[in-house]
Amino acid sequence: MISSPEYAHGIPGVLKNALDWLVSSLEFPGKPLALVNVSARSVHARAQLTEILTTMSARLIEPASVTLPLDGRRLDADAMCADAEIARVLRAAIDTLVGAITVPAQG
Repeated sequence: MISSPEYAHGIPGVLKNALDWLVSSLEFPGKPLALVNVSARSVHARAQLTEILTTMSARLIEPASVTLPLDGRRLDADAMCADAEIARVLRAAIDTLVGAITVPAQG
C-alpha cells in the first residue's frame, strides 16, 4: 500500500526518487499495490502514482485503492481505527489487497 500527500499537483520528489530506485529492479514488476488517498481533493498525486507504477509494471489492485474520508480532519492512527467508517473502508481495502496476493506453493 502506498499513501502519499499531494504536493504541487503531484507526488513529493522524495517518493518519486524512491520509486526511481526500483525501476530496474527485477523483484518489483508484478507486485500487487494499492493506493490510499486521504483527501478527495487530492487527485493529481493519485493519477501521477498510477502512471508511474503502471510504467514500472506494478500490478495496481484498483478495488483495494481507496480514498479515506479524512478531508480536513487531523486524526492519529487510534482515532482512525475508532472511526467506524474509516476503519471499514481501510479494512476492506486491506482485505482486498491480501486477497490479490498469491503465495507460491511450498515445494
